Amino acid sequence: MTETKGYAVHEAGTDFSPFNFERREVGPHDILIDIEYAGICHSDIHQAKDEWKDSMPTSYPLVPGHEIVGRVAKVGSDVTKFKVGDIAGIGCFVDSCRECPNCKNGQEQFCFKQAAFTYNGTEMDRVTKTYGGYSNNYVIDENYALKVKTEGDLKGVAPLLCAGITTFSPLRRFKVGPGQKVGIVGLGGLGHMGVKLAVAMGAEVTIFSTSPKKEADAKSLGAHHFVVTSDPANLAPLAGTFNFILDTVSADHDVNPYLNLLGVGGAMVVVGVPSSPNAVHNLSLIFGNKTLSGSLIGGIPETQEMLDFCAEHNITSDVEVITPDRIAEAYDRTIKSDVRYRFVIDMTAE
Repeated sequence: MTETKGYAVHEAGTDFSPFNFERREVGPHDILIDIEYAGICHSDIHQAKDEWKDSMPTSYPLVPGHEIVGRVAKVGSDVTKFKVGDIAGIGCFVDSCRECPNCKNGQEQFCFKQAAFTYNGTEMDRVTKTYGGYSNNYVIDENYALKVKTEGDLKGVAPLLCAGITTFSPLRRFKVGPGQKVGIVGLGGLGHMGVKLAVAMGAEVTIFSTSPKKEADAKSLGAHHFVVTSDPANLAPLAGTFNFILDTVSADHDVNPYLNLLGVGGAMVVVGVPSSPNAVHNLSLIFGNKTLSGSLIGGIPETQEMLDFCAEHNITSDVEVITPDRIAEAYDRTIKSDVRYRFVIDMTAE
């Protein structure tokens, strides 16, 4: 077995503490990644606190982390995709059935048998528990690891494995590009990646935010326009002018004002998960042949495409690096939106 040191929470409401466990031995098709950085996603917080117990109950002890980047330390005898020393990433899942139509179409996140999540899940044997990236290593099949094309600082790469693909996938699906007007609702961990990606794709980008204080940040990230949504009068002149809107907000809010901003045939995609259901007025969709859609990360091929795109355009996440002893502090500050724009844990620090 592979000895691993991680950081776990043992029940809801408790702090993280060192946790030693074992991963499987490196098999013929596996690689061993020495983890350098692990991003903190808001879903880590929900699961650490067992806030999704009705739909995705937490199995303790929990080692979170599905925004993982590091270097390959060992490869199996039949591995062809990686060699020792390569930089590799791991996202939200580490295996799938490989046989269903979704897996064969490169949409493994929608595996009919349910993909094996990177943590708080099991391997496809439905017995072996998965522990995440708040740890010093990970053993994964080479087909579910991602190649990272960079020789620079890796800390801003880790969040691409969730925040990056979460925003890239809908932008790609709706063919965002030059000549299009794109709105990003919310400027947080997801929103700031949406801005960078949409700008790199050639779109004219507008940030919608309740906070006037974020305008300078929005412009520095590349946004062309900034609209304060706390005053409805600011939205009125923009009705019917957008091709695409990406809603990244997880707090309860009304989506109908944003649907009204779409032009004929426009689309709005939600990637945030508010606690309460949203009431959508059908007329907001009917008048204008508009689309309201959701999006869940991406499969392995699309995630690799995203990483390659980010490497080509020199896109990384804006991060604040912490040591493992500050995870609780980072969770508290994330809940308060006190981070620009993603916390990343340096897993090489003691």
